[in-house]
Amino acid sequence: MISVDGLAVEFGSTTLFKDISFVINEKDRIALMGKNGAGKSTLLKILAGIKTPSSGKVSAPKEAIIAYLPQHLMSESKLSVFEEASQAFSQALGLQAELDDLNEQLTIRTDYESEEYYSIIEKVSDLSEKLYSQGEINFDAEVEKILLGLGFVCSDFKRLTSVFSGGWRMRIELAKILLQNPDLILLDEPTNHLDIESVQWLEEFLINSAKAVMVISHDRAFIDNITTRTIEVTMGKIYDYKVNYSKYLELRKERRVQQQKAYDEQQKFIADNQAFIDRFRGTYSKTLSVQSRVKMLEKLTILEVDEVDTSHLKLRFPPSPRSGNYPVTAENVFKKYDDHLVFAGASFSITRGEKVAFVGKNGEGKSTLIQAIMGEIEYGGKLTLGHNTQIGYFAQNEASKLNENLSVFQTIDDVAKGDIRTKIKDILGAFMFGGEEWEKKVKILSGGEKTRLAMIKLLLEPVNLLILDEPTNHLDMRTKDILKQALLDYDGTLILVSHDRDFLSGMVSKIYEFGNKQVKEHLEGISEFLARKKMEHLRELEA
Repeated sequence: MISVDGLAVEFGSTTLFKDISFVINEKDRIALMGKNGAGKSTLLKILAGIKTPSSGKVSAPKEAIIAYLPQHLMSESKLSVFEEASQAFSQALGLQAELDDLNEQLTIRTDYESEEYYSIIEKVSDLSEKLYSQGEINFDAEVEKILLGLGFVCSDFKRLTSVFSGGWRMRIELAKILLQNPDLILLDEPTNHLDIESVQWLEEFLINSAKAVMVISHDRAFIDNITTRTIEVTMGKIYDYKVNYSKYLELRKERRVQQQKAYDEQQKFIADNQAFIDRFRGTYSKTLSVQSRVKMLEKLTILEVDEVDTSHLKLRFPPSPRSGNYPVTAENVFKKYDDHLVFAGASFSITRGEKVAFVGKNGEGKSTLIQAIMGEIEYGGKLTLGHNTQIGYFAQNEASKLNENLSVFQTIDDVAKGDIRTKIKDILGAFMFGGEEWEKKVKILSGGEKTRLAMIKLLLEPVNLLILDEPTNHLDMRTKDILKQALLDYDGTLILVSHDRDFLSGMVSKIYEFGNKQVKEHLEGISEFLARKKMEHLRELEA
């Protein structure tokens, strides 16, 4: 059991939160919710012991292991993938090495009656008990199982971690955490760098094998599936619900309705009493009544309504210019890098107005095919773009293409056309850019802020084929909902590369699955596809 008592965090005159208390029990699966800037990541860092609160404390048993996966890493390593993941067992392996050394000393020493000999025997007993408590572990088999589950293949194990992208190195860190079998796992946006199959595998692991888990995530399906408890951080305090995310949304809505009702009643009460004070101030016969009401209002604690829900804000794409009937047609397209075949035999056509998803494990060719459609790489076979096809492309590195010398507002003002220019401030607000941030230069924005700004820029350009490569990685749920609705209303053609099931659900009607050097077409939505794929995946695991 881990207890949090009276936590407070203050920056100068700003209080992030204060007097927060709760207990984390074994088998708790907690979603930590709240708007950006509410203090969720700060709270995780305090629990992990890497940030100190202004006041309050976190108490945990002496032997408890608390493991933390931050949103952003990574330190460079000169080890291979398998060696780096095996660092999770460094303590156990160190104990075993020490035990082996002590046993060796016992076999060669002859001073059986000496204090040193008895001391060695005591150490051997102590170390043996510690190792026995950890159980029999086949370290190599455990490392292999976790790495395969997170999307690595056996040929990756001997490759140096330094040759992998940040997203894949993040998976190695996640593997090390899961292998430690910690008492509490703290995860900050763990699904950002995982494909759909790896997310599903992680869900199963956390549900069936983990002890206690606390997670920050904007992947609604992921947190709904794994969590049994939701803690919301809002306006400096917390609300603790013993329910999953979907049920929490219902209870939060009820809470805000009650708050609003109480607030409105209190405001009427204040107005009525203020009117009495104003009317009878200076009237001798009412002096005591007036003074009494003035004191009462001074002592009154003003009720608050938690953050206003602005999810009603709508974002609309400009009308798309009309394209030909088939914006993209592929005939036996293939791509090789030297002797490495990425995929072959890709043949399909995408009809004007269709919304399709590219899914599959990372490294199977989704982004490669997009680059081929964009004409950015050479390939085999034939790819044809239809008449008047105008492409809007959001790449995973889209943020790096922004002009860093412009302000946030200038970046959007430069591309906005027509009526949309009157709504720039609303659009910036929807994507979490408050008024104080409009004049910030792009070069001082964080990576996530740049990504959101690049997304807004794309939304304002009149195109008829939108290609979005992992567009939701740095968006919170409210912003994702706004973007999803805008895409549902979009009258052009859409190709989405995404691992976010909730975002894809109800959006796409056709799936292109990348795997085993092939691109397979499935005429179904993401829910039907995943229901069938999950069965196949489990059979594969059993085999």
